[in-house]
Amino acid sequence: MVKRSFMWIAPDLAETVAAVVDEGSFDGAARRLRISPSAVSQRLRTLESQLGRVLLVRSRPPRATPAGAVVVRLARQYAAIGHDASVGLGLESRGGMHVPIAVNSDSLATWLLPALERVTRDHTVTFELLREDEDRTADLLEEGSALAAITSRSAPIAGCSVTPLGATAYIAVATPGYIARWLPDGVSRAALAAAPLIDFDRTDDIQSEWLRGNAVDPLDPPRHYVPASEDYAAAVRLGMGWGMLPPAQAAPSIEAGVLRSLGNPDLAEPLYWQQWNLESPVLTAIRSEIVGAARAALRPI
Repeated sequence: MVKRSFMWIAPDLAETVAAVVDEGSFDGAARRLRISPSAVSQRLRTLESQLGRVLLVRSRPPRATPAGAVVVRLARQYAAIGHDASVGLGLESRGGMHVPIAVNSDSLATWLLPALERVTRDHTVTFELLREDEDRTADLLEEGSALAAITSRSAPIAGCSVTPLGATAYIAVATPGYIARWLPDGVSRAALAAAPLIDFDRTDDIQSEWLRGNAVDPLDPPRHYVPASEDYAAAVRLGMGWGMLPPAQAAPSIEAGVLRSLGNPDLAEPLYWQQWNLESPVLTAIRSEIVGAARAALRPI
C-alpha cells in the first residue's frame, strides 16, 4: 500500500473552486458544472474543512484567497494533464482544451493574434485572453487565473518557466495640429509641462518615463486615460494629446502625415513568456508560436 505524504485534493473539488472564480458566482459555477448551487456550496465547504483554510471571499464576485489561488492553479493543472492523458489514451479527440493567457494590450493589438491562430490549425483549443498591463499579467498567472502570461517580469514565478520574447519599442507621437497648438516652438520643458498627454490607465508609466527623459516632472501635464490599445491610438490620432505608440501602430499614420514623432528618447519594454511547467503538447505549441512571432516583431533584449 502506498502511503501518501501530502494532502490529496480531489479534482472535482478543485474544479469547483476554479469554476466559482471564473464564472463570478455560485450559480454560474453550478451551470458550468451541471450541478445545483447547493452542491457547489457543499463541495466548497468540504474542501475548506479538509484544508482548514478559507478558499473564497464571499463577495460579489467571489474572490480567491491566497489559499484559494493555489487550489485554482491546481485545478487548471489537473485540467491540462487530464486533457493530454485522454488524448494519449484515445479517449478524447485532439481538442477541448481551454487555455487562459494573460496578455498586455500592445501585444494583443499588434503581433499576438496571428500566432494564436496558427496554433488552432493543428490543435482544437480555445483561448481566453485576459488583458492586463504587462507589469501585472504575472499576477494573474500566480493567482491561477491564467496558464501562461506575457509579462515584464523576468524572474520565474514558482512552478513556471521563463522565455525571453523581446522588447516592445515605443515612440512619442502627436498630430501636426496638436504640435502647432501645444508645442509651436518645439519640444521644450515648459511646453511639455502644459501639454496634455494620454495614458492607457493610472498604472501606465511609459509617458512619464519619456517626460523624465526630457527633464519634465511627470506630475505637471494634464492627462487623459484611454484604456484600450486601438482606442488609445485613435485618441492620439485625433489630437487629444501626445502618446507613446509601438512603431507598428504609429508607422502608417506617420507615413500618411497624420502623426509626427516628438523625438527622443525612444523607449523599450522587455517582455517574457511565463507558463507553468507542464508537459503538454498544446502548451508547447503555444509557446513555440508565441516566441517565434514575438522575436520577429520585437527588438532583441
